[in-house]
Amino acid sequence: MSEDAVPDRGIWFRVESGSAASAVRRAAERLGAQLVLGEARTADLAIVAAELTSNLVKHAEDGVLLLRPVRHEQEAGVELVAIDAGPGMADLTVSSQDGHSTTGTLGIGLGAIVRQASWFDGYSRPGRGTVLAVEIWPDRRAQRERPWVGALTRPLAGETVSGDGYAWRIAEGRRQMLTCDGLGHGPLASAATDAALDAFRKAPAGPPAAVVQHLHRSMSHTRGAALAVAELDPSAGVLRYSGLGNISAAVIGADGQRRGLVSLPGIAGHQRPPVREYDYPFHPGALLVMHSDGVVDRWQLADYPGLVDRSPLVVAATVLRDAGTRRDDACVLVARAWS
Repeated sequence: MSEDAVPDRGIWFRVESGSAASAVRRAAERLGAQLVLGEARTADLAIVAAELTSNLVKHAEDGVLLLRPVRHEQEAGVELVAIDAGPGMADLTVSSQDGHSTTGTLGIGLGAIVRQASWFDGYSRPGRGTVLAVEIWPDRRAQRERPWVGALTRPLAGETVSGDGYAWRIAEGRRQMLTCDGLGHGPLASAATDAALDAFRKAPAGPPAAVVQHLHRSMSHTRGAALAVAELDPSAGVLRYSGLGNISAAVIGADGQRRGLVSLPGIAGHQRPPVREYDYPFHPGALLVMHSDGVVDRWQLADYPGLVDRSPLVVAATVLRDAGTRRDDACVLVARAWS
C-alpha cells in the first residue's frame, strides 16, 4: 500500500475549516483511484466529499468525517460518514431536496449528495446534530440488499490506529458478528484485534461459544482482547451470544427499549477463560448493539425518536457520537433483524 493509500479501516477527519475540507476531497479522490472507481464516479465522489465537508464547516459543531473503502463480493466502493453535534434539522427529507436552505444559500448541498449517491441515509434532530452516511459504487444504479449490519471504530485521541475492531460473516447460513477490544492502545492492541478478526473470518461454522473458543486459541501469541460473538436467527426469534470481558451488548426492541446481554469475565488469548453462550428473544424490528468500553454504556435509543428505523450504520454513528469517549479507542456495531 502506498503512503497515500487509504487503509481499509478508513481515515477520520476533523472538519473545522476549508483546509480540512480540501484534505477530505483529495483523500476521496485518491481512494477512488485506488479502488478503480472510474473517472466519472470518482468525480461524483469528489462532489459528495466537497458537499459533506462544506456542510460541516458552515453549519456544524464538532464535525468529523470518516472516509473508507467498502466491499461487496468482487466490487469495491467508497463510504463517507459525516457526524456533527450542530443545530440539526427538523426534517431531513425536506432538507435533502434541492432549493431548501436554512442559511440563505442555494440549498443544493444535500440534494447534490443524494443525486450522486448509490446509497444514502441519515438522522437529524433539532439541537442534537446530524449523521449522514453515503456510499459511492462504480454503478450508481445497481440495486443491493439493504445493509443488515453497520459498524465504526475510532482511535483514542492522538493515536493513528485503533485497538478496537469488528467483523461479520455468513458461515453456512449463520449470520455472525464479532466486536473486539485489544488490550491497551496503539499498534500492539491493534495487532491483537487483527489476529481476532482474521481468526473469526477463518473459523469453522459453529455457534458463538465455539467461535469464541477458536478465537481464544488463535490469539495466544498476542496481548489478548475482550471480545464477543453474536449470531442472529430471526426465523427462530433468537439471538445467540457469547462474550468475554468488557464488551457491552443489548437488544433494542421496536419501541427503543433495551435489554442487556451477558459477557463473562476473561481475556481471549490468556489462560483459560470461562466461555458460555446465552439465548435471547430477537424478533423482526429488533436491533443488536455491541460496543467496546470506549463507549459509555448509558445511551438509550428511546431518546432518539425514529432512530431505530434508520440503517444500522447511522444508528452506530449516532451512538458513537453521543456516548463515545476520546480517552479510549471506541467501536460500535449495530445489526438488524430482517423480515
